[in-house]
Amino acid sequence: MSSNPPSEQPDLTNERFLDRSLRPVTWDEYIGQESIKDNLKILIGAAEERQHPPEHLLFYGPPGLGKTTLAHLIAKQMNAQLKVTSGPAIGKVGDLASILTNLSSGDILFIDEIHRLNKLIEEVLYPAMESGVLNIVIGKGPGARVIQLDLPPFTLIAATTRVALLSSPLRSRFGGGTHRLEFYTEQEIKKIIHRSAKILDADIDEEAAAEISRRSRFTPRIANQLLKRCRDYAQIKKSSKIDLKIVRDALGMLGIDEIGLTEQDRKVLDVIIAKFGGGPVGLSTVATAMSEEDATIEEVNEPYLIQLGLLERTPRGRCVTKKAYEHLGYDWPKNLFKS
Repeated sequence: MSSNPPSEQPDLTNERFLDRSLRPVTWDEYIGQESIKDNLKILIGAAEERQHPPEHLLFYGPPGLGKTTLAHLIAKQMNAQLKVTSGPAIGKVGDLASILTNLSSGDILFIDEIHRLNKLIEEVLYPAMESGVLNIVIGKGPGARVIQLDLPPFTLIAATTRVALLSSPLRSRFGGGTHRLEFYTEQEIKKIIHRSAKILDADIDEEAAAEISRRSRFTPRIANQLLKRCRDYAQIKKSSKIDLKIVRDALGMLGIDEIGLTEQDRKVLDVIIAKFGGGPVGLSTVATAMSEEDATIEEVNEPYLIQLGLLERTPRGRCVTKKAYEHLGYDWPKNLFKS
């Protein structure tokens, strides 16, 4: 578990701190997710007037859209200490008890990947969230007894990429709301790229920023990663500016095509077309043909392919669309009906 002192200034010469340096530090710098920001400003403003921590919040959506950044911004506005941990790091009830009993009044506890908490730990979390108490069981069997510890007022902010894996009792205790983060538009991503380029002291032109935006999968984290790789490429090629040619050459080396598909994305489509006639075919069959895990294809590759309309999930299996055939340069089989 860690906290980030407000006075800490990241070293931009150190690669480990680059991601932190690009994180927005004010609401105005946080581009996109306007509806969520408006709701949070109301929630936080009301809590400040009551001089009470905001109610617990749950953020969900694909990775890289800004869930952690929102937690940092809320903590900064509330002038609160942010304690950061994750579901996998809380392996037993004692871990959670240690974290909760070390909170101070007004602290914000951020739990990333909260869907990976086991059910026993969830049950300990319920009274902590709802009543501000921690119930500790001493002993086992008929002689066991429960000790109840009062906790200081705190706010739990949780993030997950798989909200359906959270139990209903846990979801219902986020009184501040459950907020879904949406994918960004190309224009929003372009604004993020220009802001990040300025922080990185990288000169980038409009065409180059637009090209990175188109290939960023509508995700700020990916956009910043691609920008940094283009900056590296420009530096090695002794170019004073990141222009369109630099971006195309750099991302071409990374295997990222003009619509943001990686080599692995294209391989998923290619396998379904070349080996299974475009589908329908089961996920496990595709994974076996690729020597890949089912979960990797389902969670990493498929969401973006489906979002672009290149892949469909049907009751009989996965089907590649006409748009995917055209993108990969295959002839569309006229004797097959595909939507």
